[in-house]
Amino acid sequence: MTESLHELEQQRSSIFQELLRLPDFRSGSITATRGTCGKPNCHCHQAHHPGHGPHFRLTRKANGKTITETFSTPAELRKAEREVRAYHRFRQLAQQLLEVNEKICRARPLEQELTPEKKNGDLDPTGNHPRTRTSLAAHFFRKGPDGSSGFGSHRDGHAFGDAPSGGGGTYRTAEI
Repeated sequence: MTESLHELEQQRSSIFQELLRLPDFRSGSITATRGTCGKPNCHCHQAHHPGHGPHFRLTRKANGKTITETFSTPAELRKAEREVRAYHRFRQLAQQLLEVNEKICRARPLEQELTPEKKNGDLDPTGNHPRTRTSLAAHFFRKGPDGSSGFGSHRDGHAFGDAPSGGGGTYRTAEI
């Protein structure tokens, strides 16, 4: 059964609401390491001994570099674990949001996006407007009503506007 556009938009709103409720989060993964120390007589150098540890570390990438953070207290470790779990939830929600938005894009009819005026180019309701690069260039480099060359004009022949210039000439610019 396909979902209606309204149902998909409700799903998207629900995902946005859940994103807003996320706690602090950060990327990375937490790993436990064990190792031997530099003291040759330490128990960690004995055969089949697991070594010192575990030592927990958060590892992540930032600007192409690997950053490793160690935790000095169990409270710091628990906080980092919560933040990494929240990050993984963020990634799940972001993926769900993308999937729902793709469905919305496929389900939304074109007529809701474009009014007849926008379909025909806003300025010319007949739809007769330049579509190629050559004809667009000709439109923008048309001569003004006074015969001077400019950078464009309205379809009624009036220039978009004059830009101040220190070079003695007047250049036509579009009003924004």
